Amino acid sequence: MEDRQADHKSRINRVFEYIEANLDSDLSLNTVSTIAFFSPFHFHRIFKYISGETLNEYVTRKRIEKSALDILHKKVTISEIAYKYGFVEISSFSKTFKKYYGVSPSSFIKQNPYRHSKISQLKSKNGQDYPDYEKYICIVNNLKKWISMNAKMELAYVSSLGVHNLERAYAKLIQWATLKGLLNDRTKMITIYHDSFKVTSPNKVRMSASILVNDSIEPEGEIGFTTIEKGKCIVSRFEIALDEFEKAWTGLFLWMNENGYTKADREPFEIYHNNFNEHPEKKAIVDFCIPVK
Repeated sequence: MEDRQADHKSRINRVFEYIEANLDSDLSLNTVSTIAFFSPFHFHRIFKYISGETLNEYVTRKRIEKSALDILHKKVTISEIAYKYGFVEISSFSKTFKKYYGVSPSSFIKQNPYRHSKISQLKSKNGQDYPDYEKYICIVNNLKKWISMNAKMELAYVSSLGVHNLERAYAKLIQWATLKGLLNDRTKMITIYHDSFKVTSPNKVRMSASILVNDSIEPEGEIGFTTIEKGKCIVSRFEIALDEFEKAWTGLFLWMNENGYTKADREPFEIYHNNFNEHPEKKAIVDFCIPVK
């Protein structure tokens, strides 16, 4: 039973990646089910069990969320965004967009973009509001740096849907890596974010709990293989508590926008340099990385 569930998750992971790369294409049940090598009937049932949504609900949500990010971060027209994500009519796009965010696309961009951030609606565990805009920028200005990735990073990963499942994903990954003899003092854990908390609810954000590996490996059950391609990134290293991660990301994106940089069509990620449980103040030493053009 466990092997079958792992196989199902592995197949659905391929579907997530396919959908991400083809949001402007035909993503009907008949088309997408072939990616997972399921019949449409079985695919519909398994996809909803794993993702919590029907295929149509998932695809529509992803298209709207990606369009919202484009509106916030790219200088493109509403019509260009609509067509980019598979909407034939702008009226249909606007109606669907308003269903998700309560305002039309044009109103969304006219308003303060950070008003729509899921992060800005959160509070830290001690009940205090996050720092204001100036403090965000101050934090990042003190820590920002550049790296140019001259070689791609090869990763083994376990997929997580929702922040509540990330711990389980890492437990599964570490169990596998331990059996393979891949863990040592130089091991790097990396979380890749395929969605943004700005526009996606925390319980639906898709992440990859990953470990850096030296050699290419074959997928094995829930364990997948992926790469972070070489390219330019904005990077800030923080030594922070776990409840400060949201404000660190917000500060880095604010700095990026204020300084005229554009996020590349690659996912942001975190690289961990310690086990926070072994830190005297329970803090993580972590690089926050945003790929930019």
